[in-house]
Amino acid sequence: MSETNAERRMIRPSFVEEALDCLRRKGLPVAPVLAAAGLAEPLAGPVSAEVYGRMWLALAAAMQDEYFGLGGRPMRPGGFVLLCRAVLHSATLEQALRRALRFLAVLLDDPRGELRMADGLAEVVLHDAGVARSAFAYRTFWIILHGLACWLAGRRIPLRLVDFRCAEPPGVADYRLFFGAPVRFSRPHSRIAFDASYLALPVRRDEAALKVFLRAAPANLLVRYRYDAGAIAGIRARLRELPPTAWPDFAATARLMRLSPSTLRHRLRQEGQSWSGLRDEIRRDLAIAALTGSRRGVAEIAAELGFAEPSAFHRAFRKWTSKSPGAFRREMSALGPGQFAP
Repeated sequence: MSETNAERRMIRPSFVEEALDCLRRKGLPVAPVLAAAGLAEPLAGPVSAEVYGRMWLALAAAMQDEYFGLGGRPMRPGGFVLLCRAVLHSATLEQALRRALRFLAVLLDDPRGELRMADGLAEVVLHDAGVARSAFAYRTFWIILHGLACWLAGRRIPLRLVDFRCAEPPGVADYRLFFGAPVRFSRPHSRIAFDASYLALPVRRDEAALKVFLRAAPANLLVRYRYDAGAIAGIRARLRELPPTAWPDFAATARLMRLSPSTLRHRLRQEGQSWSGLRDEIRRDLAIAALTGSRRGVAEIAAELGFAEPSAFHRAFRKWTSKSPGAFRREMSALGPGQFAP
């Protein structure tokens, strides 16, 4: 069974402690930052994204650095707002990402991000001037960049892989489950990758939308900002209410939404999605949830997801995660339970 929305929004204590360690390394007191978020030591368990967001803001204010002392130079308070304004009027997601990486390079100096395309994937690769940073430093960078990209595109951008240059941290299971994608450590570079087709998505945000977005930040970044309006959200909600084997076809879905097929197709195009792509994305999420949250056989899961043959499910899952269903399940089982599902 997949997680509830409330469960998906919880942040593990290990991620809280990693943030507080940034204060401790600077010799700054932890108690005032925890108090600002309504927390106290020792932590009793996971915290909500909203509580963690308050702590994030208090931590940035205490350190006068929105990147928590993890960059080549401080990202002074207000830096994230300026970053959003720098990319707001980009024409496409590719243009927005290139602008964002240039802006972050100016703010932080180090690390510096580079956007690359190869073999149908778009990669954001981070270059460090010196030794590898902590996993928390890279994770924070990806939360900022990926969360902003999802908001600009008006939809979640599924990651295909997440690489870290550093060694595995103690809370490695949280890292693997948080991103909903294969995560590897001790790699030559830190990077994230996603389907290059997303780079062509138009940016359709304005100043009014930015004000709403900033009022909810950074909590909305921490739950991998999801599109909360429009045709995609409506279809996703309807399909998630049914098993994939009972999903209506496109024409029936249009009727359920009281739209003509041509109008629904047009709205999906405007939101940068296709009917087949959206169903594929939901199947991917359901597949990962089933493999990590149940003991059902791969063949049974494949049938539940509407695949005619297990071999078709294997091919699709490899496309989604670069791993076979069995290998993915074994890896997740070895890591133990976590708070996040993709």
